[in-house]
Amino acid sequence: MTRIDFYVLASENPDEIPIFACRLAEKAFRNGLHVLIAVDNTEQAQQLDDLLWTYREDSFLPHAPQNADQQAAIEINSGEDPGMHHGLLINLCNDIPAWFSRFDRLAEIVCQHPDSLARSRTRYSHFRDRGYPLQSHKISS
Repeated sequence: MTRIDFYVLASENPDEIPIFACRLAEKAFRNGLHVLIAVDNTEQAQQLDDLLWTYREDSFLPHAPQNADQQAAIEINSGEDPGMHHGLLINLCNDIPAWFSRFDRLAEIVCQHPDSLARSRTRYSHFRDRGYPLQSHKISS
């Protein structure tokens, strides 16, 4: 069963969510996990691609859009079915991807913005009501 982790940021700024997603993807990659970051559309996928190149000067994260010619350790999904999968799904979508249960872990990132908090409460209830193991992590910076 997929383990669900909620990462609760101290910031109210939604722009902090993709930056934390890069940090989380880097940590998972360094721990040998295959990572898929799900976004809602190709525009967000391009923004995330750019951010993965630039979010830290001293870091390189091997990444690519999913279904590119080569498979990368970190893939960006903009709505397509990911096929069979395991590892970590970082969900940056407005909704829960229907295929999230193909992953060992699902990361939901929450900031203190009212919209983000409301969405996370709904998702937390959704997962809890279905018996998924839940963990919450408060992130100070």
